[in-house]
Amino acid sequence: MSGFLFVVPPLVGHVNPAVGVAARLAARGHRVAWACADPALVRRLAGEDAEVFACAGPVPGADGAVRPPDLRGAEALKFLWEWYLVPLADAMAAGVRSAVERFRPDVVVADQQAFAGALVAERLGLPWATSATTSAEFTGAYDGMPKVAEWLRQRLAELRARIGDPAGTADPRYSPHLLLVFSTPELIGPQAPLGQRIHYVGPSLDDRPGGPGFPWGRLDPGRAKVLVTLGTANADAGGRFLAECRSALRERADRVQSVLVDPGATLPADLADKDVLVLRSVPQLPLLERMDAVVCHAGHNTVCEALWHGVPLVVAPIRDDQPVVAAQVVDAGAGVRVRFGRVTAPRLGAALDTVLHDRAYRAAAMRVRTAFRAAGGARAAATHLERLAVGSSGGTTESR
Repeated sequence: MSGFLFVVPPLVGHVNPAVGVAARLAARGHRVAWACADPALVRRLAGEDAEVFACAGPVPGADGAVRPPDLRGAEALKFLWEWYLVPLADAMAAGVRSAVERFRPDVVVADQQAFAGALVAERLGLPWATSATTSAEFTGAYDGMPKVAEWLRQRLAELRARIGDPAGTADPRYSPHLLLVFSTPELIGPQAPLGQRIHYVGPSLDDRPGGPGFPWGRLDPGRAKVLVTLGTANADAGGRFLAECRSALRERADRVQSVLVDPGATLPADLADKDVLVLRSVPQLPLLERMDAVVCHAGHNTVCEALWHGVPLVVAPIRDDQPVVAAQVVDAGAGVRVRFGRVTAPRLGAALDTVLHDRAYRAAAMRVRTAFRAAGGARAAATHLERLAVGSSGGTTESR
């Protein structure tokens, strides 16, 4: 039996992929715990009985952790690092160290944006694995921006000097021991790096608690189904886009029924509308089993969940890693890209018609689906973590 400490930022898209891995390790008899600045979030996603060590740190939406919705490109990246990721690492470091001392893990599993997990493990001489919940870091996104890449390296060097091992050299985003990527080269593309420590395990969708209720009886089997969602972190930026989507979908109501997720209540909700169901939240995974297309912001989790079900996409990236993930979708042939800030209902409708009626997009989505399902998901990730623990302690592994 080994112990695994998952260090995650308080972000749904970063906790969710780890949930199935942690559950699989626990089912094999291992000790599992979490360190996070929002223990309630972890328990909501991983189960109320999850052992969570609380850390300090900014939680999105709280005072001081609200990003202006109009930030894009380099300014959005700078804000993310200077006002969120680096302060989060500084704040979490003491809590992560306390969690290590109390839980005594054999391996630390550090989310790629929870730098404190990697740096504290490095300082304490513990093996650590990277949980890469977005594939954007593996596409050479900064190859053409050397000043940006150097600026990021400098921020990490300063952070290491404060909370890590000053003599350390590993980039906390890329463990030298084990790198778990929740995607596959079939989506990332030919630039996906290879190496003995790099393992592409595909999406981790197992063992998540059930989502909110849904009016399943309102779905019309005689029409194509479309899901529109901007994820959990973009409610402040999505009002205009959702309104354009609603207009485009109403024009196609004779042949398309849609589910539009509006967590910020920017649109008037009307459950009696049989054509466009507007809901604050949905059980996304079971809903995707019935969808023919997805319109989204190109968030990595939503894209992977759609492609896991072989569903083609219309992607409208907003910021952060989303433009990179959107490019991966387009390059894989599994979707069409539109401009989030300028797209109109006619353009959205045309893009939607394309992915619904051109069979090439469905075929490409199915190719990615096949690769995802062959990669092993949570089961494969858990096995790689066991092997890392074994290599550190000399034990044996079990896989189921």
